[in-house]
Amino acid sequence: MKVFTGKLVFFLAIILFEGCLVRSQSVPYDYSANIECVKEPEKPLYGGGILKETEAKGYASGKKLLSENSKSAAPVKGSALKVDLKKDHHYALSVWLQLSKGEGDIRAVLVTPDGKFNTAGMIAAKCGCWTMLKGGATSYDDGKGDIFFETNVTAEVMAEGMALQPFSFDEWKGHRAESVKKERMKKVKITVVGPDGKPVPEADVSLERVGKGFPLGNAMTKEILDMPEYEKWFAARFRYATLENEMKWYSTEFHQNEEDYKVSDKMVELAEKHNITLRGHNVFWDDQDKQMDWVEKLGVPELKEAMAKRLKDIVTRYAGKVIHWDVVNENLHFNFFEGKLGKDASAEIFRDVAKLDSKPILFMNEFNTIEEPNDAAPLPTKYVAKLKQIREFPGNADLKYGIGLESHFAAPNIPYMRGSIDTLAQAKVPIWLTEVDVKPCKNQVEYLDEVMREGFAHPAVKGIVLWGAWHAKGCYVMCFTDNSFKNLPVGDAIDKLLKEWTAGHTGKTDSKGVLEVEIFHGEYNATVKHKEFKENCMTLDLDSKAEAKIELRSNKVLTPWVELKYPNRHLGLHRSQESGCS
Repeated sequence: MKVFTGKLVFFLAIILFEGCLVRSQSVPYDYSANIECVKEPEKPLYGGGILKETEAKGYASGKKLLSENSKSAAPVKGSALKVDLKKDHHYALSVWLQLSKGEGDIRAVLVTPDGKFNTAGMIAAKCGCWTMLKGGATSYDDGKGDIFFETNVTAEVMAEGMALQPFSFDEWKGHRAESVKKERMKKVKITVVGPDGKPVPEADVSLERVGKGFPLGNAMTKEILDMPEYEKWFAARFRYATLENEMKWYSTEFHQNEEDYKVSDKMVELAEKHNITLRGHNVFWDDQDKQMDWVEKLGVPELKEAMAKRLKDIVTRYAGKVIHWDVVNENLHFNFFEGKLGKDASAEIFRDVAKLDSKPILFMNEFNTIEEPNDAAPLPTKYVAKLKQIREFPGNADLKYGIGLESHFAAPNIPYMRGSIDTLAQAKVPIWLTEVDVKPCKNQVEYLDEVMREGFAHPAVKGIVLWGAWHAKGCYVMCFTDNSFKNLPVGDAIDKLLKEWTAGHTGKTDSKGVLEVEIFHGEYNATVKHKEFKENCMTLDLDSKAEAKIELRSNKVLTPWVELKYPNRHLGLHRSQESGCS
C-alpha cells in the first residue's frame, strides 16, 4: 500500500459480531449509494454483513468516535477491526464517515491474510455531516484480516453504518449475469403469419444482430486511412469509435492560426462510410503538458480569444457527427484553464459547447476514478462534486451531462470498481467507460475480461469504448493485433465478448405461429423459412420494441420479399449475411 501522506492516522475499534458469517449465496448485491452529505447516516447495507455494530469504547454524541492516535501506517494493537476472511471472495465495504473538524480525505484499508494492504476506498469528508464510502477489496486466502481507516488531516474520524459483505467469485459472477439479463436483454415475441393473416407454425426463424444494442467501440488512429486491412479489421467489429488524438487541439492547430482538419475530416468520413458512431475527443485538455508552446505563452485576453476560436471551429465542424464531447479532459487532475481563467472556466466551456451544439452529451472525462483507489484527485465523491459545480453555473442546469471514466487499469480492484460506479450512478447521468485498457502483464487477458464484464453488467454503464488503437510503432498500452492484423490474445478476448454479447438466435414458431425468446437488445436481420412459403427477410427493431409480426408471402411468388435495413452488416464477428436472400 502506498503510504498515505498526512499528519495523523486514526483507526477503528469495533467488535466483530460473534458467529455472523452470512450465507452470501442468498444475498443479492446492493447497488445503492448516496452522494449527499447528510445529517444522519443510513442503516448499514446487508445488515452489516459479517459485522454487527455494538457499543464500544470511544462512543461520543451517539456516534462511534475513532480517536486512536498513531503516526504509524500500520494498525496498532487494539485499533484495527479484526475480521475472518475467505479465500477467493470479493468483499463489498460500505460505511458512513465524517471528520470532527474541517475537511479532508479518509481512506479505508482492508488487510488481507497474505499481509497485503488493500485500499478499499477513499472519500472526501468533512465536519458536520456524514458521507458514504462504497468500495471493497478481494481476499485470495483464508485467514485473519484487519480493517482500519486513516486521514490526511488533523481531525478525529467518526464512522457509522459499516458493512462488510463477502461474495464468492461465483456469486459475484452471478450478480453480473442477473444484471445483464435485466439490463441488456429482453423477452421478445415474434409472430409469423401467412398472406391470409393466419399463424404459421413450424416456421424456422433466424435472428442475426446487426445494429443498436449496447454501445461497444474502440479508439482508431490515422493509420486506418491508408491501411485497408486495418479498416476491415476495425469495421468488422466496432460500431462506435473515438479518434485517439486527431481531434485534439494540438493535432488541428499545432502552430497558431494554422488549422488543419484534413486528417480528422477523413476519419469522420470513414466512420460514416461504415455507419460507425463517433465520440468527440476532445474540445480542451486541461493538462499543461499537453498545451502547445504558443498557448502557454498567451496572456489572458489572447488565451480567451484563441479558446473561443478553437471551441467554435471544432464543435461547429462536427456538429451532428458526434454523439458526445469530452469537454475539458482530465480537469480533476489538472487545471491549466481554471488556473489561468478562474474556477468557473470549465463550467463556462460546457455552456459554450452546448450553445453551439445542444445534441451531444457533454462529458467530464477522467482517469483513476474507478481504477486507482489510492489517487485522491479523482475520487468518486470529488468527481460528483465537480460535476455539481459545473451544473450549478448559471445557464448550465439543463445541459446534457455524462460521466466519462477512462478506465486505464493495471491490476483491477473489482469490488472497488463496482462500488465507485455505484456512487457515481447517483448523479443520474449516463456513465461510459471511455478508454478501457489493461497494462501488459501475465494476467492481462484475465484482467481485461473482468473489467469488460463488470462494465457491461453494471446498470449505470451505458457504453464502453476500448483504448486499443493500432499503431505501426506500438500501441498506447494494449494491442489487439500484430502488424499483420492477426489477433493477439487480448484481441481474441474482445472477439469472444463481442460474439457473446451480439449473439443471435434460431428457433421454430409454435402452434400459434409465435416464437418467444430472450435476446440482447438491438436490431436484427430476421430470416424466416417454411416449406409452404418463400424465404422472407427483414430488419426488426428489438431494441425499443418487444414484439414484431412477419407476414410471409406465397410460394408462388418468384422473388422473395426482402426488407433489410442492414443487408450486408458485420457486427461483432458475425459473418456478413443476407439471411439466405439474394
